[in-house]
Amino acid sequence: MALSKAIADGEQYWQSKDVHRRMEFGLKCSYAHGTQAIRTHIDSYGEQADLSLDVFKSLQSAWQDKINLQAVSLVSLDYYQTPSGIELANKIASIGGVLGGVGWQNPDLDTQLDTIFRLAQERELDLDFHADENGDPNSICLQKIAQAAIRHNFSNKITCGHCCSLAVQSTEVVQKTIELVKQTNIAIVSLPMCNLYLQDRQVATTPHWRGVTRVKELHQHNIPVAFASDNCRDPFFGFGDHDMLEVLEQSVRIAHLDTPYANWIESVTTAPANIMGLNNVGKIIPGNKADLIIFTGRYFSELLSRSQHDRVIIRNGKQINAQLPDYRELDDLVIDRFLFE
Repeated sequence: MALSKAIADGEQYWQSKDVHRRMEFGLKCSYAHGTQAIRTHIDSYGEQADLSLDVFKSLQSAWQDKINLQAVSLVSLDYYQTPSGIELANKIASIGGVLGGVGWQNPDLDTQLDTIFRLAQERELDLDFHADENGDPNSICLQKIAQAAIRHNFSNKITCGHCCSLAVQSTEVVQKTIELVKQTNIAIVSLPMCNLYLQDRQVATTPHWRGVTRVKELHQHNIPVAFASDNCRDPFFGFGDHDMLEVLEQSVRIAHLDTPYANWIESVTTAPANIMGLNNVGKIIPGNKADLIIFTGRYFSELLSRSQHDRVIIRNGKQINAQLPDYRELDDLVIDRFLFE
């Protein structure tokens, strides 16, 4: 249902003005909360790719002194088997983006993966996949992606998001997958809020599992794990405000991230920065800019228990006066109507 609503909304409303306002609203929220860098997945089928990527480039330029923006193409992997898919790969290369796609379990998956790996290698692009966003224990796209990375001796960065089915698979399958992932340079991004909202969702039935992947097991094997917010106030997740502190506090609760919480703070700071190739962002080291967030919470127990809306944002050594945007900026859009009618 969420997918059909998003498609219908896109067909009717995703014009330049609409897309620009939604993207900019998200940027304003992120900046006010203290975010320094964002990787965003952009629906990139057909003419929508040109429209949305043009808007992205304009905002990337306008916000370059505030937020580092990266674009990932979002299409199903079979799209890259077509001339339009090759054209899309060229567009992503021209803007210095990341080549991405949604991996579904299907008989042609290996061929589809070989194609996107080849396209990325030819253009020296990183890869970013939506993988196994389901509760099917037979869905092993993450395994297949790792095998393709080994097969192609791929040296650039690879990110796999969601990986939900790993949580419902046998110990043997999990061990095999983790071993394969560890042989590659794959990083895992978990979307706890979105996947708690979506996975195991059935009409008039209480869900039985939380939707998150096996973050603890991955973390124990020194596989990079990051948490992110994914969708905000759309059919896939009707809430959220682009606040990484909310992502952390909800991840702690949803994934049972036990103390010491300091072991997990990198999952929303340096881990995502490293995934984006921003290796010094989020670190307090000599020569770095003084980009900090100061909270009133003195300990993690306070930080994760009480709202921190009074946080102080420091950029380049100076406090900024960033305000959250008013929802009325979106009044003539249809976001709330199709979400909450």
